[in-house]
Amino acid sequence: MKMYHKPVLKKEAINALSINPEGLYVDATFGGGGHSLSILNKLGLKGKLFAFDQDNDSKVNTINDSRFTLINTNFSSIKQYLKFYSIDKINGVLADFGVSSHQIDTKLRGFSIKSNSRLDMRMNQNQSLDAYFIVNNYSEKKLTSIFLNYGELKKANIFSNVIISKRKESLIETTFQLKTAISKLYNDNNKNKILSKVFQAIRIEVNNELNEIKTFLKKSSEILIPGGRLVCISYHSLEDRLVKRFMKSGNFEGIPEKDFYGNVIKPLKVIGRIIVPTIDEIKINRRSRSAKLRIAEKL
Repeated sequence: MKMYHKPVLKKEAINALSINPEGLYVDATFGGGGHSLSILNKLGLKGKLFAFDQDNDSKVNTINDSRFTLINTNFSSIKQYLKFYSIDKINGVLADFGVSSHQIDTKLRGFSIKSNSRLDMRMNQNQSLDAYFIVNNYSEKKLTSIFLNYGELKKANIFSNVIISKRKESLIETTFQLKTAISKLYNDNNKNKILSKVFQAIRIEVNNELNEIKTFLKKSSEILIPGGRLVCISYHSLEDRLVKRFMKSGNFEGIPEKDFYGNVIKPLKVIGRIIVPTIDEIKINRRSRSAKLRIAEKL
């Protein structure tokens, strides 16, 4: 049986949380439960762990432990849902952004450039917006915007023009049909890089990923106790830029805000330097190669 998801930077992430055995923690991206199990192993009898995951498939990995609660919703709702459980403050939160191995490897989900399936890419399979709708209905302007801003593709307008031209001939229904539609825009040398950027852009739009991360970061900082830790693992520059700026300045522009007296206003302080996987971890789990872990502490 294939592993649901191999947790990235597990030891480093758990150490970064600086766990209080009697504290209350959140695993914002439960997935296969690897990080959650490691957190529970550090908690005492009075400790508590809440985990979030919007993907219904993750429910199969739920942990039978009285200290553990799995909440099947997006991590951006962290403050709202914890309040439902009468939780106002937490000791630490860990988020491992990006797509899980399970989502990539499940062909029907449409996340992988290597598998042919219906264009989907929904992390929350209950939502209506999917990749099929975006590819076949978005205007040239909207497609160009997502390819430029979410895929960081040069000449993004050419990609949108080609897609619109192809879909006029026949609807683009599958991942391989999308690859064929834009095949003249890549060659054997840059094929994987270009396709990964195109798929990333569409996936981010489908799942509203960057806005969800922004909301999560703000809400998490509001519920952390002083000294509580925010630990984030990101996989591409768009995610990492948001995390880096928020941890340093408390906003997403990266410009520190100041009060009337000139004192910098920010909710967090950065702890240590960025952490990346070792060569050994990358050898074992190639999907970890782009991971970046950042740590911040509530002031």
